[in-house]
Amino acid sequence: MKDSFPEEGTRELATAADTRAFGAELGSALEAGDVVILDGPLGAGKTTFTQGLAEGMRVKGRVTSPTFVIAREHRSTVGGPSLVHVDAYRLLDDFGAGSGDPLGELDALDLDTELEDAVVVAEWGGGLVEQLTESYLLIQIDRESANLDDPEGEARIFTWRWVEQQ
Repeated sequence: MKDSFPEEGTRELATAADTRAFGAELGSALEAGDVVILDGPLGAGKTTFTQGLAEGMRVKGRVTSPTFVIAREHRSTVGGPSLVHVDAYRLLDDFGAGSGDPLGELDALDLDTELEDAVVVAEWGGGLVEQLTESYLLIQIDRESANLDDPEGEARIFTWRWVEQQ
């Protein structure tokens, strides 16, 4: 990740448009080989955030939830890295949690891009995707705390930190 984006922080975002804008800001700082794990409950805004990442990375294609396809690849329009958007929950479900080779499982999806040449963004990635790399960006999305006064509100609290594994 480029130095233009802080390695850790917290932001409260009021709307889906704010979430996409924050994603675009981060997306413009991501580099080939970066792994991003999005952690948050159903409806937290993981796909909305990834739409912003795609915009910031300037990749092709409409970003939708990868739930039914497990992974989607979006190629760069400007010669940058591709975005590989993964539903890690489905990956675990389809390949079995105990296989021990998450990189092999992702490679088995026949993506056209080598993962080290792409940015991998994994929804529900905890427990699997961090095995792909020695470092990753963990983004936790909290919708509940942000909307205590308005349970139907769009606000989200994003907390992120770069994790270096031993």
